[in-house]
Amino acid sequence: MKNITIAGGGLVGSLLAYVLAKKGYQVHVYERRPDMRKEVIDGGRSINLVISHRGWTSLEKAGIAEEIKEIIVPAFGRMTHDVNGDQHFYPYSIHGKSISSVSRGELNKKLMNLAEAMPNVKFTFNQKCVDVDVETGTAWFEDYNTKQTTEVKADLLVGSDGAYSAVRGKMTSLPRFNYSQQYIDHGYKEIHIPPAADGSAQLDLKALHIWPRKQFMLMGLANLDNGFTGTLFFPYEGEESFSTIETAEQAEAFFQRNFPDAMPLIPNLTEQYMSNPTSPLLIVRCSPWNHKSKVMLIGDASHAIVPFYGEGMNAGFEDVKIFTDILEELGDENMHEVLDQYSAAREKNANAIADLSLRNFIEMRDLVADPQFILRKKIEAKIYKKYPEKWMPLYSQVKFTNIPYFDAWTEGQRQDKIMEPIMALPNIAQIWDSDEVENMILKSL
Repeated sequence: MKNITIAGGGLVGSLLAYVLAKKGYQVHVYERRPDMRKEVIDGGRSINLVISHRGWTSLEKAGIAEEIKEIIVPAFGRMTHDVNGDQHFYPYSIHGKSISSVSRGELNKKLMNLAEAMPNVKFTFNQKCVDVDVETGTAWFEDYNTKQTTEVKADLLVGSDGAYSAVRGKMTSLPRFNYSQQYIDHGYKEIHIPPAADGSAQLDLKALHIWPRKQFMLMGLANLDNGFTGTLFFPYEGEESFSTIETAEQAEAFFQRNFPDAMPLIPNLTEQYMSNPTSPLLIVRCSPWNHKSKVMLIGDASHAIVPFYGEGMNAGFEDVKIFTDILEELGDENMHEVLDQYSAAREKNANAIADLSLRNFIEMRDLVADPQFILRKKIEAKIYKKYPEKWMPLYSQVKFTNIPYFDAWTEGQRQDKIMEPIMALPNIAQIWDSDEVENMILKSL
């Protein structure tokens, strides 16, 4: 195996290109968009990303973690904003651990630069994948500018072309290929929060900011320029929804009613709401992620998820690590077996993080401001601190370890069953720190 074609030069495709090039393969990346390092890509639809422990593990294995650390901003917890403007900080970890906020565009540019610096990597832009032969690993790409179509043959074709993957689209016609997609009832709209006039930050840079409002929420993650990429997650339909806000006046009244403390931070908030596009949120599940030894899927092409755990990119980076771990163990002379094992190893974990992400949406938009939820977190933190070998909060398992998502999800469900009767105690607010409650939990464990 010598030549590898990657359809899609996004975050996962660029990282994979770099990793495979280090192993000596000739890698050609075909990207649908223009080169974002040279042209301005249509904006207004960004959601800032966070790099978690498993993402860093993959970057460290690739040998480029230090380069990526140059463009991140650490966040040590959630800062909630209530309707009255009061703020409350909740750390992510009792050990002071952080997640890393990063601009999607800046990270993509950095990964492209690192990959393209390798002599055996080539990027070609403005290339739309129009057809695939899954039996031979051949793809056809149409140039958006010249309209010419190029036939590209490779030893392995990698579909890293996102949630609407053209490579996956061709695989859906294969016998026994399973595929489903689900749009949730909410969409999102970018709301940029700029730095202050003097260039300073208007919000605490070391926190993920959430304005939870039950059925919707505003979220903000820091950028290197002291601004924040904010995102409004909002229903498409309903009493307060994208469908009911049609004018600038309605938008201003909505924000004044629900996010009064955010309005002074964003002078052009109403204009942004009216002009920035509304984008859907999609979950993709499929199996298997390969066809024989010729085609494989990776990243969003195989497991697009909603962004509420901040794990979509991390799951994609982990795909790269798991795939290369198996490749190193079995060798590319056994590529069919490599891809079969990769697909089997990742599918149940991808489904688990999809479920976890939906769960975390409810937590972020609704529960983070609920006194019972906050109390449960205090109890869990106490047990974790005293008995770390017996209890680790679900969030810590997902964000600060490499525990497989499926195992974390299973353990999280067990913890729910343990905490349900604890939180149902009529006087739990008074006795939460007692030996009685501690012993009840330990007995259940």
